[in-house]
Amino acid sequence: MTTTDKRTDASELTIGAVVDELTGGTMRVRFTAYDGTEAGPTDAPVGLHLRTPRGAAYLVTAPGDLGLARAYVSGDLEPSGAHPGDPYDLLVALKALRFERPTPAKALTVARTLGLRGIVPPEPPPQEVLPRWRRIAEGLRHNRRRDAAAISHHYDVSNRFYELVLGPSMTYTCAVYPSAEAGLEEAQENKYRLVFDKLALSPGDRLLDIGCGWGGMVRYAARHGVRTLGVTLSRRQAEWAGKRISEEGLADLAEVRHADYRTVTEDGFDAVSSIGLTEHIGVRNYPGYFGFIRDRLRPGGLLLNHCITRPHNQRQETGEFIDRYVFPDGELIGSGRIITEAQDAGLEVLHSENLRSHYALTLAAWCRNLTASWDECVAEVGPGTARVWGLYMAGSRLGFETNTVQLHHVLAVKPQDDGRLDLPLRPWWGA
Repeated sequence: MTTTDKRTDASELTIGAVVDELTGGTMRVRFTAYDGTEAGPTDAPVGLHLRTPRGAAYLVTAPGDLGLARAYVSGDLEPSGAHPGDPYDLLVALKALRFERPTPAKALTVARTLGLRGIVPPEPPPQEVLPRWRRIAEGLRHNRRRDAAAISHHYDVSNRFYELVLGPSMTYTCAVYPSAEAGLEEAQENKYRLVFDKLALSPGDRLLDIGCGWGGMVRYAARHGVRTLGVTLSRRQAEWAGKRISEEGLADLAEVRHADYRTVTEDGFDAVSSIGLTEHIGVRNYPGYFGFIRDRLRPGGLLLNHCITRPHNQRQETGEFIDRYVFPDGELIGSGRIITEAQDAGLEVLHSENLRSHYALTLAAWCRNLTASWDECVAEVGPGTARVWGLYMAGSRLGFETNTVQLHHVLAVKPQDDGRLDLPLRPWWGA
């Protein structure tokens, strides 16, 4: 049952009625507002409470996901029946929500209800970032300075915060679950084992890990006798990884540099792993990216490219919330485009695998960690940033479950001059 409290004067609406007007009756959660009015089903298990006029102004001046995100991140829109560390159930209920652009008559009525301040866009929350000139010149994306700023925005939040959310492995990429009942740490270790085996690495080999994060793959490979160089644009990641490498006694085999991967000049590597980097580099830069990898490999050397993908190969924006709060300048495309670009760069693609269900499980585990450590996380990064992460991870989980996004491994080799492949057939099988 849906109820909306409307005043008898048709020229003015309550806040609940404003929301009902803007959403065209698609509200599937119980909505309550600071003026005591309501909208949406009375029996909904989850709901939203609008605490302030500023929150109403966010919803009205940026109708859609962006307005909701601004009000939510700022604390002006609070969930009920769902924890802010894991608002998954709330997002499932909101999946059918659609904001309508109000007609001039409705806009006038909304303005009368909210007043002038209610129709002037408030300052966005401080967690929101929109790099300059994006809409004017797409070619300005992904220069080295801008890439460094985008990576810093996302990864230089707080190492302690990431420890609480990601767990002891400090691995911020999709785990690979040997079973649905496996724990997060077991699944992350299994992911590194799978990558290691797909790359057919052996003691004494040389591995380049680009976009290495906190060095999980670097340390895994070094523990197995592989000389490994990792690079990351995040200073805090590099500092954390260097300290852990030293503590584990791996400094003779492992190195993590705070650098752009494009500055690596060494070559002749037996393998390159790229785990969660491709999302950041921009589709138009794929030729240079795969060309760089080709030039770093020895003939017969292998690439394992692990990245989030689309279920299609058409251009699609990531969405305002992800773009402004989570991954500035991030771009996704289908595995077909990735395979094509790798092939056009002269690499032979051997295998492709979709692991999207594993990422849904990974994100659910991260949300459980955030919820369990909520107070400490808020003390570390503030409530707004903590809410961003809960919203982002729960929403991403829903995206992987519903096939809005996928996660692909693409395994490729730099061909030898005579075309010979010195590889066992699918060496990771049965490992």
